[in-house]
Amino acid sequence: MFVKKRMLESLQDTTSEVAASNAAAREEAAERHAAHRSGDDVQLAQGSPLLGEEDEGTEGPIPSPDDTNVCDDDSGEGADGDRRAEEPSADLDADDAVRDLAADVDGAAGLSSATITYADAGVDTREGARAVDAIRAAVKSTYRTEVIGDIGGFGALFSARALKEMDDPVLVSGTDGVGTKLAVARLLGKHDTVGIDLVAMCVNDVLATGAEPLFFLDYIAVGKLEAEQVATVVGGIADGCRQAGCALIGGEMAEHPGVMDPYDYDLSGFCVAAVDRREMIDPDRLVREGDVIVGLASSGIHSNGFSLVRRAVVDRVDDYTLNRVRPEFDGRSLGDALMVPTRIYVRSIRAAMAGGAPLHAVAHITGGGITENLDRVLPRGLDATIDLGTWIVPPVIQYVVAAADLSEIEALRTFNMGIGMCVICDPDDADALMVKLTEEGETCWKVGTVSAAKDRDAKGCVRYQRGGTVVL
Repeated sequence: MFVKKRMLESLQDTTSEVAASNAAAREEAAERHAAHRSGDDVQLAQGSPLLGEEDEGTEGPIPSPDDTNVCDDDSGEGADGDRRAEEPSADLDADDAVRDLAADVDGAAGLSSATITYADAGVDTREGARAVDAIRAAVKSTYRTEVIGDIGGFGALFSARALKEMDDPVLVSGTDGVGTKLAVARLLGKHDTVGIDLVAMCVNDVLATGAEPLFFLDYIAVGKLEAEQVATVVGGIADGCRQAGCALIGGEMAEHPGVMDPYDYDLSGFCVAAVDRREMIDPDRLVREGDVIVGLASSGIHSNGFSLVRRAVVDRVDDYTLNRVRPEFDGRSLGDALMVPTRIYVRSIRAAMAGGAPLHAVAHITGGGITENLDRVLPRGLDATIDLGTWIVPPVIQYVVAAADLSEIEALRTFNMGIGMCVICDPDDADALMVKLTEEGETCWKVGTVSAAKDRDAKGCVRYQRGGTVVL
């Protein structure tokens, strides 16, 4: 119907031209018909309105403009299967041409005459409007004083006036998703915390520079939009934003019928933060041999490694095992323990910075574990030595590692193993830093030190020791 509508609009815009050319078309068609009868070879002038010639060996007149089909088959019949070339009608007018050509387009495209709405195609704009209304209060609960306007505009507005107080303001951006943890959320019917995961994965990353998260945007793709479920997910995103102190100022809900299953959805998040360059955490400049590594406890698995979690645990256990309350999981079921949201460290790390403790580096421990994240903040010529057994590995992580039969080294480069954030500082500042972090609600341990690498020019790496002996 869209093709037909566009063709009708185009034809209606040129109605006057069609009417003006009718006389010329009839004369030229008559001349060509006479020439054909006499055997003469008549060439059409460039720009002629005649769109085709009759089939070879077929005796009859050349089609007039209104009789020409968009697609012809080998039989000479038009796309509608029964319209043949005829003598130009003396009564042909512009409206007839519009109707006939529109019918040709309709037939050529294989379209029915029944109206198909956007809702018929699988996109319910009314449900989308309901969803926007359902999330309005949650979104507004995150607003900071810098937010300009309200939900529903084409662009989200945020005042940068506060940046004038910085000597050299630096904007820091980050984007991430939740990943396979969403599949477990769908299985359990638990959608209220995945939004916290989404925010955490973004704000914890930009926090590694020492930046303050300012605002957040989300993207929600769904197979079939249900306002209540979207409101639940966005409620979690708003919760995460309040924990991080950033405003949820914009987002997108996209319904993808035919691309995603009706009950499927995916999340992406985008965060912008700011830091004064002179206060920015710069590991290449600050990290030194002898520095202490402080580990901040994770809340559980967080949002990484869930492809393995799903295959090793969720796909192998029955509903009873997944939902039975277990004392080793602090009175939670296995499913709930897996779904505990990622911890957000913004307020505690920012408070430690404001307290005067100089942080040499901050590493967010995500996919790849301590092994593949702590090394990202190590300068060349310096390694990190982690003392195994100096912190508590959460029971749910122990359960998954055992279920997957992972080796210790494989587990350490897959899961956070109980450490969600690592902070590197001067050894003289470590105790004061840990006191401040504890006051802010964190559980933390001294988990290692920075040491000289064997190759002073090599990129730093992470080594593990137990009882003073390097084991990994």
